[in-house]
Amino acid sequence: MRFSLLLFALYVILKMASFINQRFKKYIRKIRAKILIKTADGRIARMFVFDKGKLTTVTGDQKAFDVALIWKDAATGFSVMTSKKKDASFYAAAQGKLRVEGMSVYAQWFEDGIKLVM
Repeated sequence: MRFSLLLFALYVILKMASFINQRFKKYIRKIRAKILIKTADGRIARMFVFDKGKLTTVTGDQKAFDVALIWKDAATGFSVMTSKKKDASFYAAAQGKLRVEGMSVYAQWFEDGIKLVM
């Protein structure tokens, strides 16, 4: 439940930033990308759809993505995504708790975009 709420809160924050944060607006203006964040079992999933400055979201496990960030479980996803440690995602991936499918360049783009907002 907490992981699902975190993904929704992230959507709300990014959506607001797409209207009011000039740096973020400029950052997302030129790209079309579908970023899926989900648990390995697929029970919790949210796709962030960036379409040349517009941001929408789709819940549920989706198949048409550019990159998927797949967490071992909801508790791991929540703890790593809310961690204050700079390299928390890197270490989670190294320990097999985070798997990336698709084009990893979009995962890096997404993380860099979040840094503009937070």
